[in-house]
Amino acid sequence: MTASVKAFVFDVYGTLFDVYSVKEKADELYNGKGYEISMLWRQKQLEYSFLRQLMGKYDTFSNITRDSLRYTLYYLNIQSDSEKEQLLIDAYKHLSLFPEVKDVLTQLKHKKLAVFSNGSRDMLDPLIEYSSLRQLFDKIISVDDIKQYKPTPASYGHALHTLGLEREEILFMSSNGWDISGARNFGFKTAWINRKKLPLEELDVNPHHIYSDLSHILEWVN
Repeated sequence: MTASVKAFVFDVYGTLFDVYSVKEKADELYNGKGYEISMLWRQKQLEYSFLRQLMGKYDTFSNITRDSLRYTLYYLNIQSDSEKEQLLIDAYKHLSLFPEVKDVLTQLKHKKLAVFSNGSRDMLDPLIEYSSLRQLFDKIISVDDIKQYKPTPASYGHALHTLGLEREEILFMSSNGWDISGARNFGFKTAWINRKKLPLEELDVNPHHIYSDLSHILEWVN
């Protein structure tokens, strides 16, 4: 099954990096409210990207991340200021890697590797540089280059064009069920990294493979 795969393409947020690791900084800044903040912040971050796509009002993921944080703080009735908000935004550039990530990527380094993210480059590039993963990837692909968020077909088309391959030659991995549905619908081979043991999305497009973490991807190595 590995022969036809010419590129291993990874989503970033939730797949390589734990988005909820901002909880620690949020706890520090907002008196133990880190769990509530991190959960709602992520929910609104995704919701705003989807809504802006549907409304035809694209904005960068960094701006969406700031807007969704502000909504979260208002919703939770938490008093804040611009300095605290900036510290928490900066924490998004220092998210924790999931434990298996570096080892898996190192074992795949002889393959063509890429990341494909909704993150804008002002968030994505510092995050990957800080984690010392940059040298392992052949391509860093951001939807910001074409201003089309995943899961639109145009966003996956941008990744395909950037990689210069056929759809079936790409194995796309994400922890986000909606992202996997979009990629499978577009024609990529897909592996859902179902870290939270969630049910399948009811979208009539199921992943080719389901794994509990990225270590199982190594079965694709010849």
